[in-house]
This record gives sequence, C-alpha cells and structure tokens, in this order.
Amino acid sequence: MFKTLREDVQTVFTKDPAARSWLEVMCCYPGLQALWAHRVAHLFWKHKLRFPARALSQTSRFFTGIEIHPGAKIGRRFFIDHGMGVVIGETSEIGDDVLLYQGVVLGGTSLAKTKRHPTLGNNVVVGSAAILLGDIVIGDGVRVGANSVVVKSVPAGRTVVGVPGRIVGQEESTAEVLEHGNLPDPIIDAMRRMVTEQAKLAERLSRLEHTSEAACSLEEERLIETVFGEMEEAKTKEEHEPTQPIPDNEPIGPGMRKRKHRTR
Repeated sequence: MFKTLREDVQTVFTKDPAARSWLEVMCCYPGLQALWAHRVAHLFWKHKLRFPARALSQTSRFFTGIEIHPGAKIGRRFFIDHGMGVVIGETSEIGDDVLLYQGVVLGGTSLAKTKRHPTLGNNVVVGSAAILLGDIVIGDGVRVGANSVVVKSVPAGRTVVGVPGRIVGQEESTAEVLEHGNLPDPIIDAMRRMVTEQAKLAERLSRLEHTSEAACSLEEERLIETVFGEMEEAKTKEEHEPTQPIPDNEPIGPGMRKRKHRTR
C-alpha cells in the first residue's frame, strides 16, 4: 500500500514540472487526493459496501471537484492535472500511466446496467474538456486533443481531435507530451485539399479551353479555304467552258427572234 502511495506521489513529480516538494504534492494536488480517496472507495465497492463507497466518493468530489465513481477501475501511475470538473463513470477502465487534464469526462450513453463507459489503454493522454462517451476502447498511446468529443474506438498510437473526434496525423510511438500547437486541424486540412483540387481543375479547364480554341480556329481556316477553293474552281470552269449556239429549228420567243434577226 505504501509503495503505491509513494508511486502516486512520484508520478506527480514526473508529469508536473510545477511540483516542488512531497508536502506540497500531498496537500495541494486535488488530483492526487481524489485518486487516494478513490482507492479506498473502490475497496469498499469491491466488498459490496456500496453506500460507504458512494459517500466517500461524494465527499472527495466536494473537496476536490473531481468525481470518480467507486466502481471505476484505475491502473497505476494515474494522474489528473488541474482536475476541476473531471468525471469518471462507474464502468470506466483506465490503464497505467494515463494523464487526464481539467474537465475531462468519461461518460456513458446507455441506461442499461452493463459496460457503458470508455476503456482507456496505457499511456493515454486526454486534453482539457475532452469528452469520451460510451463503451469505446481508446488504444495504448492515444492522444485526445482538448475539447474533442470521442464517440468511437481509437486504435493504438493515434491522435484524435475535433467534434466529433477524428483520427489525424500518423501513428505515434509515444503519448507522453500532448502539444496542442502541433496537432493537425482536420478542417483546415480538408479546406487545403479542396483549394488544391480546385486549382488543378481550373488549370485543366484552361488547358481544355485553349485546345478547343486552337482546334476551332484550325477548322474555320480549313472551311474557308475549302469554300474559296470551290468558288475559284467554279469561276475557272465557267471561263473555259464554250458557249453553245441556238439551233434554227428551236422555237424562240419574239424577243429572241428579233435579237436573232438583228444578229443576222
């Protein structure tokens, strides 16, 4: 038991550079106090002492602002940093070396008395005000960005951001540091892809327009050349074609007879 308490205090020094001394950590870190109260309440819960477990849990919530249901299962080296508003539901399961920030909620989405809260693997980091809902599994080494809402399981080593949570970036080997300034933005990435595709389509359309204009100009030139060629050919043919005389026995009108008589 004392080994576990010592390990919990050492975890605070490891994950919070603001920690100065053992006395400060034990007296001024509500995340550590809530964890110790939960360990006792969980012991009561396992021995079917439901009311004492819930009473201790609610007392801890009153003093620390962190609500951990006594039925939740929490692993080793668990740390809640700036834990005001953290809520951990009854059937939640948390692995080793997990870090939660202020306002994180591990909530349920079902009214059935079954597994209805998230399961967190080892080395998971959950950013401030993130909400994880339902019987989902968050794999080892997952990082959840601040204010994200996760409603689906996440494979190990991935980063989740957004509402609803989306997997972004490449698989990571560790989740010790959650640098929100370096997290990718799925909305910005989607807009960039759209702009890139639009530029490609505009360039392609421009090429097609130039090609079409060149083809039309060439076809017009060919058509004009053909028409003028036919006209020249017809004119040349008329010039070289001999005029046929009018036969004497062919009936002619008065005007033609007069013209013929004058010709004679």
